[in-house]
Parts: sequence; C-alpha cells; structure tokens
Amino acid sequence: MDQRLKQAVSPHQISDIISLMRKSVHISQTISGCQWDETTGDIFGLWRYGYDGEDLVAFDFKTSTWVRMRPEAFMFKLKLDTDIDSKQHHNFHTLVCPGWLKNYLSYGKNILQRKVSLLQKSSSSPVSCFATGFYPNKAVLFWRKDGDDLHDNVEEGEILPNPDGTFQKSSDLDFSSVRPEDWGKYECVFQLSGLNDDIITKLDQSGIRSNSGKTETRSDGVCV
Repeated sequence: MDQRLKQAVSPHQISDIISLMRKSVHISQTISGCQWDETTGDIFGLWRYGYDGEDLVAFDFKTSTWVRMRPEAFMFKLKLDTDIDSKQHHNFHTLVCPGWLKNYLSYGKNILQRKVSLLQKSSSSPVSCFATGFYPNKAVLFWRKDGDDLHDNVEEGEILPNPDGTFQKSSDLDFSSVRPEDWGKYECVFQLSGLNDDIITKLDQSGIRSNSGKTETRSDGVCV
C-alpha cells in the first residue's frame, strides 16, 4: 500500500540543482512517502529529487545516505549527505508515515462498514445488499450461504459511479423460499481492492431497511 507526500525544496537546494544544468526552463521535483506491506509487515521509505523529469538523487534508507542517479548530481549529493535533517526525515519515512497508513486503513474500513446495508422495498421483495461510497471501483459484492458462494436466486448489479467520484454496487437475493430459522446461514460479502479483510453483513431481519412498500429515491440515486 503507497502514500506520497509533497515536500518543499529549500532555496539553496534549488540553486544547486539549477547550477548543474544550463537551460532556459527548469522543473524541480520531490517525491516523498512510504510503503507498508500489511502481510509481511515490511516498511519501505521513498525519498528522491528529480530535475526536468529525470531522477537526480535518491535516499538509501539502509545506509542513510544519498545515491546520485546522474553524474551531474555529485555536489548536490554531498550537500544532502551533510543535511542535519536527514535523520529526522529518515524517522518520518520509516516510523511516522507507516503509522499514518495504518490509521488511514483502519479509518477506511470503519467507514466502509457503515456504508454496506441491506435494503428491501417490501416484505415480499428481494433483499438488496448495497455498498456505496467506496473507491476505487475494483470491488466485489456477493452473497454466500454456510461459507459457500451463492449464484442461484441472486441478481448481481453493475458497479456504478456516484456524483462525488466514489462508486456503488448492489446484489439482490430472492429469499422467498428461505425458512426464518435459516436466515443466519446467509451473509453478504463486500471485498475492496487494497483491503485484506472482507466486510461481512449477516442476513438479519432487524438490520434490513424497508419502507413497507413505499418507493422513494435516495440522494445517491437508489430506489428503496
């Protein structure tokens, strides 16, 4: 999982870069961020400077030194190696940034759990498992019984865009032949790219939102 943070380049660093090359127009770029592998727990920092669309120097987090990507960056690399902020930035990329990523992942999962719901037009209508407000659009929504995927009596909806740039998807289950005592065997599963844990919603009558036959259009365009 990646997060890239823009950082300002100090004036003396900009002048050093410009002195390396003589052109009429110059573009100075900085990429700073981290990567956390949720499965292995490995953490990788990312910190590099670019010039005119090409990598100039990159920070080696194993040796805490800068590596020049172009011969012209030799003096710039030496100055960065003596930068008193290097240790502070190293801690940011390997400690602070991964902590942010873990928090964002937790927040995102909590929000998703509130955005997956069961809807029903009337007591005789299919139950629709509805997920909305998720991003990206690489998501799967399906029903299963006793841990096995269900295909019979299930109507899958397409992933549709919301006005705010997020997405929505529904999956309808016709449970007219399901006995009340078997309801607990059914559950709706939502899987989103980037999240390892599934969002599971049990088929529970008390958790179904219904308007007793009245049809109304919600703000997100879904009729219930």
